[in-house]
Amino acid sequence: MGLLAKHWSRIAVTLIPLVFALLHAMGVVPLNVLQRLDDIIYDGRLRATMPRTLDDRIVIVDIDEKSLAEVGRWPWSRNRLAQMTDELFDRQKVALTGFDIVFAEPDDSSGLKRLRQLAQGELKDQTGFTDKLNELQGSLDYDSMFARSLEKRPVVMGYYLTSDRDGRTSGVLPAPVMSKEALHGRPIKFTSWDGFGSNIEQVAKAAPVAGFFNPLLDTDGVVRSVPLLAEHKDQYYESLALAMFRMLAGMPQVEPVFPTDRYLARGYQGLDSVKLRLGNKSMSIPVAEGVTTLVPFRGPGGVKGGSFKYVSAADVIAKRLPEGSLKGKIILVGTTAPGLLDLRVTPVGEAYAGVETHANLISGLLDDRIPVKPDWALGYDVAILVIAGLTLAFALPLLSAMRAVLLSLIVIAAIVAANFWAYLGGMLVLPLAAALVMAITAFALNMGYGYFVESRSKRELANVFGTYVPPELVDEMVKQGAANFSMKATNKELTVMFCDMRGFTKMSETMEPVKLQELLNSVFDRLTDIISMNRGTIDKYMGDCVMAFWGAPLDLPNHAHLAAKTSLEMANAVRKMNEEHRAKGIPEIGVGIGLNTGMMCVGNMGSENRRAYTVIGDAVNLGSRLEGLSKVYGVDIVVSSSTRKLATDFAWQELDLVRVKGKAQAVAIYWPVAPVERIEKGTQEELKTWATFLKAYRMQDWDQCDVLMLNLQRMNAKKYLYELYSERVASMRLLPFDPEWDGATNFETK
Repeated sequence: MGLLAKHWSRIAVTLIPLVFALLHAMGVVPLNVLQRLDDIIYDGRLRATMPRTLDDRIVIVDIDEKSLAEVGRWPWSRNRLAQMTDELFDRQKVALTGFDIVFAEPDDSSGLKRLRQLAQGELKDQTGFTDKLNELQGSLDYDSMFARSLEKRPVVMGYYLTSDRDGRTSGVLPAPVMSKEALHGRPIKFTSWDGFGSNIEQVAKAAPVAGFFNPLLDTDGVVRSVPLLAEHKDQYYESLALAMFRMLAGMPQVEPVFPTDRYLARGYQGLDSVKLRLGNKSMSIPVAEGVTTLVPFRGPGGVKGGSFKYVSAADVIAKRLPEGSLKGKIILVGTTAPGLLDLRVTPVGEAYAGVETHANLISGLLDDRIPVKPDWALGYDVAILVIAGLTLAFALPLLSAMRAVLLSLIVIAAIVAANFWAYLGGMLVLPLAAALVMAITAFALNMGYGYFVESRSKRELANVFGTYVPPELVDEMVKQGAANFSMKATNKELTVMFCDMRGFTKMSETMEPVKLQELLNSVFDRLTDIISMNRGTIDKYMGDCVMAFWGAPLDLPNHAHLAAKTSLEMANAVRKMNEEHRAKGIPEIGVGIGLNTGMMCVGNMGSENRRAYTVIGDAVNLGSRLEGLSKVYGVDIVVSSSTRKLATDFAWQELDLVRVKGKAQAVAIYWPVAPVERIEKGTQEELKTWATFLKAYRMQDWDQCDVLMLNLQRMNAKKYLYELYSERVASMRLLPFDPEWDGATNFETK
């Protein structure tokens, strides 16, 4: 929660696209660009998953340009259509024929109407003329001829519904398939029209089953769906494809199926599906809002599209097809001729024959393969948006750039995978654009905020602390927030280190300045790397001395341990450098390190012209004094008791009790021998003997000291510390016992 609180502004920025996506999904602020993107995604997915195989159950009898050239311009006389109908049923034995054509006006092309006018007018007294007309009337009444060819045959006629003619109507509508009472008062929103153009009475009576062939145009002018049922004056009529499918199925009854979810039932103005019931058998056709269904396009369409077989109407009329070659087929009569204006823009083609749209829908109904946007699509969209949006908003600010990219890719992949799985597995068309754009925008905003805002904070911190603090510490400071760090002075418990290079003064007398500079820089580079790797802050370089501290600006609970570890690694590094120097003939160098832990004032110190992030105070001064004492005791590291108490992972050898200049109280000083886990058994015995020696020394038991010193020198004959104390014991023997002596050594110089 603390990390989230620190990144609240970045989280808020990342939530912005989620808010807009939710407003779009719920229809509060619809964004046309997202709807257009959803359409593009749907179209691409449809094209990628189309079967692209031939459905040989359905054949399109095409009034194509060849037919127009051979039979004549449209509309044809209905005796031609009667010939075609008879050919299809009598000689070809088709199972069903549907007309994607409306016969809205009587056919007067035979001249029968004019002959009747003459018989009732100018030639009414010519009995022979009237008798001959009565004799020829059956062969000249093309509408009756066409109606006779349709009667008692499985034929479905087409018609159109309209709302662009002030409610005007023509022709005869078929019987509705469902009444308003079937909805039980529910406010179902159907696609509704107030006018129609249907077939003339003779045709309508001969073929009473008919379906409308209206497509639905989306806002971009593309036909993706058709109404399965449509409303006209509180009555509900079926589409051409549904009417043909019902005729194939034995004319089952049409019933509405309402959503079962109670919440949806209150607010959703659509049907869950349309049920076709015939006796004990039933089938449900899923529908979307407006009681529409998406067209399950099989392929690119057209004569060469490979989805359906096309037969020229001229070839049918002329009986050029082998007898029975269309036996049992479902026939759709339509047109692909450009001049007859039945070409549509669809997701799979820009000049797609309207008749093939119905063929695709019939094929989908036969295979029970109808894509549908379910009534719960809104709930799905909102759920995906909330889950993905909150995941990105709360996780991205906590991750590195690479992990943020990886998480975003995983989230986007999961959104896309769930969407495609629903489509491929259940033909469910679920919204994707809002979630996809939200995820991408959330990632972009988060990364942008991180770069332009938080990276600026990082750069500011790096500018302030980069010359003192290792880059990895700057990164940690950025994660904690720039507000937690400042250059203002404050008192903190820190551990300070002074490290002095020994031998450079003598070198300066014999080495060229440039060579000496190169050598000093190389030594400082290695030692500085060790300080940085152990999370130390470089304070300053003073000639051949480096000063550093631990615990600021970043809090380090183990600052004393890190400082002690660093001092041992630095001393070991100097020994390795001396081996290299000996091999190159370069003089060896020494090192003296002083460590002290205590309360110090840390912050930006200096004048207006020059400031530095540094530490000051008595604890700092003591650290400097201890560095100087390393020469006295013949060791490379001198550590105060305050540091030793906190750095418990090391074995320590107490050097002395000292009272340095400016300090009235004696301080115990130590030398870090090695980490505890690396101490050898012999060294442990030596340290125990040394501790006993110091106890005898401070009790002024000089005889005991002599015995113990002999043992110590036997254990480590070359150790200067033992020589120092051997001389001290010899000197102290000459003095009388002093009950006031505390065992401390006084140092009056810095």
